Amino acid sequence: MLVENMKMAFSAIRASKMRSFLTMLGIIIGIGSVISIVSIGDTMQRLFADLYEKIGITQAYIAIGYWVDEWRESDYFNLEEMERIKEIFGDEIAYMDCDTQTSADASWGRTTVKFNFTGIDYNYPEVQPVNLIYGRFINEGDVLGRRKNVVMDTVSATNLFGEENVVGKTFRTTLFGTTDEYTVVGVYQKDMDPFQAMMMGASTEGGEAFLPYTILTWPNDLIYDLRFFCRDENTMDEVCANIKSYVARTKDRRPEDFRLITAKDQMGQWNGILGGVSMAVGGIAAISLLVGGIGIMNIMLVSVTERTREIGIRKSLGARTKDIMVQFLTESAILSACGGILGTMLGGGLVMAGGILMGISTVVRPGVVLLAVGFSAIVGVFFGLYPASKAAKKDPIDALRYE
Repeated sequence: MLVENMKMAFSAIRASKMRSFLTMLGIIIGIGSVISIVSIGDTMQRLFADLYEKIGITQAYIAIGYWVDEWRESDYFNLEEMERIKEIFGDEIAYMDCDTQTSADASWGRTTVKFNFTGIDYNYPEVQPVNLIYGRFINEGDVLGRRKNVVMDTVSATNLFGEENVVGKTFRTTLFGTTDEYTVVGVYQKDMDPFQAMMMGASTEGGEAFLPYTILTWPNDLIYDLRFFCRDENTMDEVCANIKSYVARTKDRRPEDFRLITAKDQMGQWNGILGGVSMAVGGIAAISLLVGGIGIMNIMLVSVTERTREIGIRKSLGARTKDIMVQFLTESAILSACGGILGTMLGGGLVMAGGILMGISTVVRPGVVLLAVGFSAIVGVFFGLYPASKAAKKDPIDALRYE
């Protein structure tokens, strides 16, 4: 019986192709919009997850809070305190530095490039893999001896020296009022997709370089905040809380006086924002499904009127009221489901095409696709109930007389 109803439904749809397509258009637009918005939201969440994985999901920063009124110089960290924290929490944290950065002009011959210098420790590659292609990375001797050695990426090397392999070359820069010669000991290759490059501020102009963090803390060795990486994401919250309590105790402060920022919390905030926006915009887009459903109801009412004589013939041949109702419900459900399938193809296709153009991988969840198509069929059934009921209740004698 179901197969027969489906055959009749497809036959009725084919009989009025243009009208059927226009009827499905509302469903196509609604489902396409929902699929696109949800997929874009999922893609953005995945991209942010990859971004935080790139910068280190176990990364955290601790510093005195900006809300503290009675600030004192002892609220700064120093190198001895940092080393003591490393010793005490060595089993829980994999890396720690003083999160020091500065900008200055780097000059070689007649070329001058604005550089961003970041201070790091020798074991930085253990928590942030560096694709070194020339030379070596900063070692422990560079850090302890405050040697003026740097490691830069290939783009920065090309901007300053005109080539990639610049190991052994020197340039001049002025840091904290002192001008010195700095030697390039290594060159690395940045591996970023377009989204990561955009979010992390990667540019083909200017330059970036790593140098020993002990150079950027000179001459007073006072540190505003500490950056560290926990060894285990699962115990990260506990470790961060313990470090915060320890720091507060050693500085005669309350734990709430210190500001603790973790990459894990930041990623959670982004996921919450993106998820909320996707739900809100998706809900607005879903309103078009209501419009599409009304369109299906309208065309089914027209179809019932046009096929009144057919209904009378079927009833006179023994078709029950339920049979007539199921026939028209099947037709409206198929009409809506076809619109859902086309809308899914449109929405998913647009998202994937956009991903290809932007050079990023997109996320289109199969579960969302199945839910969208199923929901579109339900919409068809819901808005087909009244026309189907009206058709089923027609008197067979009156229907046969209808012209």
